Amino acid sequence: MSKHISILFAASEVVPFAKTGGLADVAGALPIVIKELGHEVRIAMPRYACIGERKHKLHDIVRLHAQAIPIASTPVDIDIKSSFLTNSKAKVQVYFIDNPRYFGREGLYQDPANKNRDYPDNDERFILFCRAILETLKKLGWQPDIIHCNDWQTGLIPVYLKTLYRDDPFFKNTRTVLTVHNLAYQGNFPASSFRKTGLPAQVFHPDGVEFYGSFNFLKAGLIYADAITTVSQKYAEEIRTLEEFGCGLSGVLEKRKEDLYGILNGIDYREWSPESDSYIPARYGPKNIGGKNENKLALLRRMRLPTGGPTLLLGMISRLADQKGFDLLQQAAEDLLRLPVQLVILGTGEKKYHDFLESLRSRYPEKVAIELGFSTELAHLIEAGADAFLMPSRYEPCGLNQMYSMKYGTIPVVRATGGLDDTIENYDPATGAGTGFKFVRYDAREFLEAIGRAVRLFADREAWEELMRNAMGKDFSWEVSARKYIQLYKKIIK
Repeated sequence: MSKHISILFAASEVVPFAKTGGLADVAGALPIVIKELGHEVRIAMPRYACIGERKHKLHDIVRLHAQAIPIASTPVDIDIKSSFLTNSKAKVQVYFIDNPRYFGREGLYQDPANKNRDYPDNDERFILFCRAILETLKKLGWQPDIIHCNDWQTGLIPVYLKTLYRDDPFFKNTRTVLTVHNLAYQGNFPASSFRKTGLPAQVFHPDGVEFYGSFNFLKAGLIYADAITTVSQKYAEEIRTLEEFGCGLSGVLEKRKEDLYGILNGIDYREWSPESDSYIPARYGPKNIGGKNENKLALLRRMRLPTGGPTLLLGMISRLADQKGFDLLQQAAEDLLRLPVQLVILGTGEKKYHDFLESLRSRYPEKVAIELGFSTELAHLIEAGADAFLMPSRYEPCGLNQMYSMKYGTIPVVRATGGLDDTIENYDPATGAGTGFKFVRYDAREFLEAIGRAVRLFADREAWEELMRNAMGKDFSWEVSARKYIQLYKKIIK
């Protein structure tokens, strides 16, 4: 077998074309790095309404005529358009599955005009996406060694390959990898949705795609993919062995444990580095950390907080949800704000947390600042200006902000779960080793105690700066992760 591998990366969202979460960041970065390492990579995604033809320089490739893809026995026409992901070293072709009826909408998965409820035909939309990818490859005559599927929206691709396309010589040498970015999102639909797929009836059973009487896209992928990955080693262990993390699928994952791998996400240091960041007023690095103070002052002024005093400035950039530990913050808030700290939060999410944070800000205007929404500029300024970064997540498959924070010398305070546990080394005052502060139990007192450790160390400027340099010295670049994926591809091709 040659060292050169061809990979189709299938994802429902890809930066810079469309994004709701971390999957888009991965899909926009990992294929580029795999291409830089000498392999052939292309991407397939839906063409949503937000992907403008002129803005993203789309051009027509082929048309798939209706008879190729029946959805619920109704033929569907598809146009395949193309553009490119580029950086200074690599260029990756992106195929867009274009059907205005199914994908030409304002939201990716949810209807903004209907209280952000899931589109009722999401089953048909992503049945179409999975079938269209396979038919597109045949139409183009391109036979990838690997189809790298991501999350439930692509979960039917491995099933189709091992059933309807099993005897198709075109896919004889194609293998599949399914990456789970967050097991809580599964694509669970009524049993009646199964009849829309055209799949053989014998796969709808408890050892197949059935899930307690319903039809589960993610379970389908977990059963039929040649290999399964998730985005950190700890999360791979948690979802297999702990019911609270397994979301009903831990038994399936336990059966497939020999084919389950944890590969940590990387981060793009071209975008996230204090030495080159165009969004921050002062650039700095591990040999010149003085610039961080200028960014701290800029952040305090931007958020209208007092700038005097040796106060530990805590930052958070997050979806405001239970999963992210905001219930712990709510329980700990009064005791936390008695400490010499200030708190800056950027995010949006559940109304109960909007109300809580606005109330907290009104009661502690000199200590708490919030911005409800999202701003790329402010996100970078928080990473550069905060002293410490809070991530008290109930669970966290990988997490990226703790890795950004370390690069910026902003010390993470995290719960020891998933990727947070894998990436952060707990500070040891005896040796000075470590990159952050961890707590184990999902408990407000333990969270507060970890912040207390950070507050005490912050008073010792020399020790704190040593911790900053420890954190800034870590390498979470995508190349490390990409090489692990390439090793896995080679293993399953054999």
